[in-house]
Amino acid sequence: MRKGIVFLVLGYVLSQFYRAFLAVMAPYLIHDIGASAESLARASGLWFVAFAVSQLPVGWALDRIGPRLTAAVPLAVCGGGGAVLFAAAQGPGAITAAMVLIGIGCAPVLVAAYYIYAREFPPAMFGTLAGLSIGFGSFGNIAGTLPLAWAVATIGWRVTVLLSALVTLGVAAALARYIRDPERLPHGAAKGSLLDLLRQPALWFIAPMMIAGYAPAADVRGLWVGPYLADVYGLKAGGIGWASLIMGLAMVAGNFAYGPLDRLLRSRKWGVFGGNVLAMLCLLGLGLFPAAGLWPAVAGLAALGFVGASYPAVMAHGRAFFPPHLVGRGVTFLTLIGIGGTGAMQVVTGGIHRAFATGPAASAYGAIFLFFAAFVALSLVLYLFSADRVD
Repeated sequence: MRKGIVFLVLGYVLSQFYRAFLAVMAPYLIHDIGASAESLARASGLWFVAFAVSQLPVGWALDRIGPRLTAAVPLAVCGGGGAVLFAAAQGPGAITAAMVLIGIGCAPVLVAAYYIYAREFPPAMFGTLAGLSIGFGSFGNIAGTLPLAWAVATIGWRVTVLLSALVTLGVAAALARYIRDPERLPHGAAKGSLLDLLRQPALWFIAPMMIAGYAPAADVRGLWVGPYLADVYGLKAGGIGWASLIMGLAMVAGNFAYGPLDRLLRSRKWGVFGGNVLAMLCLLGLGLFPAAGLWPAVAGLAALGFVGASYPAVMAHGRAFFPPHLVGRGVTFLTLIGIGGTGAMQVVTGGIHRAFATGPAASAYGAIFLFFAAFVALSLVLYLFSADRVD
């Protein structure tokens, strides 16, 4: 089981890499195959939508089939196959199709780990284990910064993505070999469906925070950091790679910090709430002063990456309300909300960028940051009404 968890985390490294690598590769795709910032925003957003929609069948499969085949087969067929299609793309349409396939392939990996943690470990450890998984997995974000920029400049983006496809297939094979499915629930155990979860009022107040605790940092790091720093400050690929690396490292540190916070504070709610108040303030600063200077901008992005990484802590809060027989559908439901909302935010912010495209570059990105700040503020108000629950 330990080896299986290690390879699930490696699978999540790939998931983080694929969702973030367009920011660094954007200049090459625009030059080589005629992609545009809007088409790449759409492709990135559809990655998240495909990832999110896949959570519904994945949740059923985790509860009925188990995590081994549920994680391994889609990662090989859709993840590896989508990466091959990306490497062969001749236009933006193929990039979009490839990103959709990769999103489907990556969808089961992290929730399969969540399922194992919920079934095989004490409930009080869930937040820490989820934070560790996302923290280590976020090194995929790091791989999608300066290392990716170096690889693309050295061997080209097509070869780089093809090598990523081979790694994806190797990890999928290891998942099939090493994951051990938890024991089946005893015959006659309680049964239910997603509708039983939706009847719990607590989840409706937690769900918006699944988006607010992930989308701003993930969308900025995964797409907007490159265009923002290029358009407002004139950075080239190398400089964008360094800035993305700094923000990515801050997100890794934030995931590790949030993981054990519920046990330290003896609350699953208030650590999330306080961290997202700070995230809202970071977004306000970036939105009101988008051209304040390069180093203040990079510092603001890094701070947003750190305090905006509450995703595992919110998941632990929601997990406390799932009965054993609905764990698979529960973690995938919250993942659907968080990732689907993140994808929708990509599309919305793409529209905001287009609406401000005729004005100064800083105003377009300031509007994007302010939109995120407003959404986090609304989510915080709703989250105040959620019930706290500590094991």
